[in-house]
Amino acid sequence: MRLPIMEVQEILRNNSIANKFISQLRDTGVQGDRMRFRRNIERLGEIMAYELSKELEYETCEISTPLGKSQVPLAKNEVVICSILRAGLPLHQGILNYFDDAENSFISAYRHHPDNDEKFEILVEYLASPSLEGKTLILADPMLATGRSFSNVLKALEPMGTPARIHLVSVIGSAEGIEFLKTEFPREAKLWIATIDQELDKNGYIVPGLGDAGDLCFGNKLQH
Repeated sequence: MRLPIMEVQEILRNNSIANKFISQLRDTGVQGDRMRFRRNIERLGEIMAYELSKELEYETCEISTPLGKSQVPLAKNEVVICSILRAGLPLHQGILNYFDDAENSFISAYRHHPDNDEKFEILVEYLASPSLEGKTLILADPMLATGRSFSNVLKALEPMGTPARIHLVSVIGSAEGIEFLKTEFPREAKLWIATIDQELDKNGYIVPGLGDAGDLCFGNKLQH
C-alpha cells in the first residue's frame, strides 16, 4: 500500500502581491511584453523560493560584526536547482536569486507529436547535472499540465544519485496533472505552485492557463 501522498502548497490560496504577477502572466494585453513576462515568472520563483526556504535544515553559525559577535541560523542543505528547458529558465533564475550558492542542473523535455495530431509523448534529450546524492533537489517548470514532464525528468535524473529531499516548483498547474504526480513522486516530495486550474483541454493544455510559456518568454519556435 502506498504511503501518504506528497504535499501541495498553493501560494495564491492566500491573497498576496503574487496575484498581480499571475494576472499579468495570463493577460493577453500584457503578454506581448516578453521582458515583463519573464520577470513575473522570475518574481514568482523568488516568492516560492522564500517559502520553500522555511523547510530547510538550519544550524547556528557565529559571525563577526564591527561591534561584536552574532549567532545566526543558516541553512545547511546542499541545494541543486534543476530547470526544464526552455520555459524553466526565468523560474530557475528567480529561485537562484535566493539560493545563490546552489548547484545547477539543466534538462530538456518537450512534447513530441509522432503522428502530427493531438497525441504526444514527452522526450528528454539533454541533461547536464552535478551529483544529486544526499542533496536537496528543486525541480522547476512554470507549467504543470499533464505532469509527465516532471515525471520523465525525475526518471532521467536517477543516474545522478538519490536526493535527500525533492521540491517541485511551478507557476500554474492543472488539478489532473497534480493528481498524476502524487502517484509518481515519493511522499517526501513537495510541490510549490502559485495557482491551480481545474481543466486540461483535449490537447493537454491548461485551461484557462496562459498559453505557451516558452514562446511567451523567448519567441515562437518552429514546429518539428
